Amino acid sequence: MSKKIDIEVLADAGSALYVSERKVYPRDVGGRYQVLRKAAVFVLLGMFYLFPWLSWDGRQAVLFDLPARKFYVFGLNFWPQDFIFLALLLIIAGMALFFFTTLAGRLWCGYACPQTVWTEVFLWIERWTEGDRHRRMKLDAGPWNRGKLLRKGGKHLLWLLFALWTGLTFAGFFVPIRGLAARAPMGWSGWETFWVLFYALATWGNAGFLREQVCKYMCPYARFQSAMFDRNTLLIAYDPMRGEPRGPRRRGLPSVLERARGLLDVAAANDYVFRFAHAQQKVLAAGTTSVVDEGLKAEPLPKFSGEELGDCIDCTLCVQVCPTGIDIRNGLQYECIACGACIDACDEVMDKVGHPRGLIRYSTQNAIDGRPTRVLRPRVLFYGVLLAGLCAAWAWGVTHRSPLIAEVLRDRNALYREVAGDRIENGYTLKLVNKTVEPQRYRLDLQAPAGIELVGGGRAIQAPAEAVLNIPLTLSADRGLAGRHPVVFTVEALDGSTRTDVESSFFGPSR
Repeated sequence: MSKKIDIEVLADAGSALYVSERKVYPRDVGGRYQVLRKAAVFVLLGMFYLFPWLSWDGRQAVLFDLPARKFYVFGLNFWPQDFIFLALLLIIAGMALFFFTTLAGRLWCGYACPQTVWTEVFLWIERWTEGDRHRRMKLDAGPWNRGKLLRKGGKHLLWLLFALWTGLTFAGFFVPIRGLAARAPMGWSGWETFWVLFYALATWGNAGFLREQVCKYMCPYARFQSAMFDRNTLLIAYDPMRGEPRGPRRRGLPSVLERARGLLDVAAANDYVFRFAHAQQKVLAAGTTSVVDEGLKAEPLPKFSGEELGDCIDCTLCVQVCPTGIDIRNGLQYECIACGACIDACDEVMDKVGHPRGLIRYSTQNAIDGRPTRVLRPRVLFYGVLLAGLCAAWAWGVTHRSPLIAEVLRDRNALYREVAGDRIENGYTLKLVNKTVEPQRYRLDLQAPAGIELVGGGRAIQAPAEAVLNIPLTLSADRGLAGRHPVVFTVEALDGSTRTDVESSFFGPSR
């Protein structure tokens, strides 16, 4: 793209209410952080695409059966009465976000966010069909011909197939996926078709077209993340004291850490960053996002000798590899998703020029400014202890929840009824729920004051797997028993694994 076109784009962007930004062409880069990101992609997407196909005790391992109001997760089944565990899980997720953001910034965004994960896969497909960054830019700028049509068409075909697979998998978490796949597509119901196509379209649009726009404009996390940062939060940061002033230099020039110039003071380094950001040629190289404030004026940049230059050679690779198109050298920006691509790119350059790594690195603002820093501080420890406690409470609650639900509903049509033999009776309904996936046998008994009897006596109850039983019960007593009397129905598994006591009342004539 020519310099003239870039200037026109910037001029148009400054006068429009909505900025139609230039497409970002992230350059591929290797390095330790990109290895971690790829591992995260394979692990997370592997779980997403594999879990619905696994079987557990003859049932789909992960199935959210909304019509039956039951969730199955690897042998655990959750009923509507277990909603508290879902609420606690959401609290844990929110606390984890606070903890990791306070500790090390936007780790969620860079490594685990679905938008990031699926976008990475779509970028792999794009690089495979259209080539590296330079070839993709050249292809988009060139005229439509047979080669361009084949490459673009092949890319979108692969995107579409992958998106449809994603939509099928998403629906397969809520409908048995083997049956869903066997009936595809003509045997699908209207809702099944809607959700498969809807999720496929959402994946295709968000990961294929919107990409960084979702992170920059649609995601609320980018807007309030700064409220969880402080000067001791680990962030991806450029070291301006070491890197400024930036610029090309002769080969063999040692690092500032190895020559007399040393590190700049904070004020001078930040002033150079400010000037470079406002210099037009650097704005044009900064991708889609700039920190330039048109209301502030910067002094022109002087010419620097080789000995005055910092370690940044101004190769702009850190900008080229950024998936959101920002220049990390301009300081922390809300668009940064902490993917670490700029670190890996800069480390490669530092290795080539013979300088120590770490010009761009994970660090705290205090450490960059040469001040004492504490990563493990009271707020982080508080969040960590609270998060661990919530996780322990959730795990204990799930593993110790009762597999039996028993409730007794008293007949409210009458306090009591008179029957032959000068006796009175109260009617009840025992609602019994076997939450396990195995048949169970229970023993029903009554604990009551003398004179109150369970008609038919104690009994054994056979409950099929996941059965909901409504069992009518009758308590009887002599008519002379007046007033209200507490009673307790006891339901206990024959193997002694669980027991539930349900309190109720027996009513006789009032005196």
